[in-house]
Amino acid sequence: MALTHERAERHSIQVRKGDNVKVLAGKDAGKSGRVLSINATKNTVVVEHVGIIKRHTRPQQVPGAQRAETIGGVVEKEGPIHVSNVMLIDPKDKKPTRVGISRGEDGRNRVTRRSGTKLD
Repeated sequence: MALTHERAERHSIQVRKGDNVKVLAGKDAGKSGRVLSINATKNTVVVEHVGIIKRHTRPQQVPGAQRAETIGGVVEKEGPIHVSNVMLIDPKDKKPTRVGISRGEDGRNRVTRRSGTKLD
């Protein structure tokens, strides 16, 4: 049975929202920031102040504003980065590290491979 469309590979993403990560590859390699959102189906993350893209938007009035304010023009915002291009920063020594899973009596926890620090 052949598939007519390509199915997206979905892996478990070790990075969570709020984690500090360092960008390893791409135009912003070397920068670090906090993860704002994760798209598990596309395997992408949005990192604060990294991967800035420009969007040209039409001026529109802000709903619920007391004055007639318009937002438009060239808007800069963070763009998605593939999860393979970022690595978690170890909270102990502030260097990039891999993430492991430890299972104990308190459940399943994420730990850093560099120092063994629990993340959750």
